[in-house]
Amino acid sequence: MAEFDATRNDMKRRMESATEVLHKEFAGLRTGRASINLLEPLIVEAYGQKVPITQVGTVGVPEARMLTVQVWDRALVTYVEKAIRDSNLGLNPQSDGQLVRVPIPPLTEDRRKEITKIASRYTEEAKVAVRNVRRNGLDELKKFEKDGKISQDESKKITKDIQDMTDAFVKKLDEAFAHKEKEILQV
Repeated sequence: MAEFDATRNDMKRRMESATEVLHKEFAGLRTGRASINLLEPLIVEAYGQKVPITQVGTVGVPEARMLTVQVWDRALVTYVEKAIRDSNLGLNPQSDGQLVRVPIPPLTEDRRKEITKIASRYTEEAKVAVRNVRRNGLDELKKFEKDGKISQDESKKITKDIQDMTDAFVKKLDEAFAHKEKEILQV
């Protein structure tokens, strides 16, 4: 059983990673309130390279329905505006010198449902990732059993442990989706 501990720890780490990725994807979904997480994934073309928006300016939330980007180099203001406009977030930035204001319009009911579907898709992708980790772990376990490193009884016990760990992570993902769905649909 000790032979399989390293594999089990790796599985847990990979499942936690899938959960973290889901939370990052959720952070980029619009909920009707301003959040700097909304703009963080955006990439701006600056100085002939593509860089994250946080490397060309400071993103702020001065009020509940407004984001601002204080661009450090005046020459990049138009590129920041273009990145926000092309982001498919439905935002229309307006520049004021080196400050780009991004008003957050209220979400329509149809847009809320669409965003909920996107969140659901992200959740399903995370669940698939967790199940793939489980499958890889079970394959590894079969190798250990075949090589005689663990007994058949130990293999059955570990299989149950792996399934329990998978179920716990899937439950976490479902809870995260339920929370995000409630946040999105809140008017």
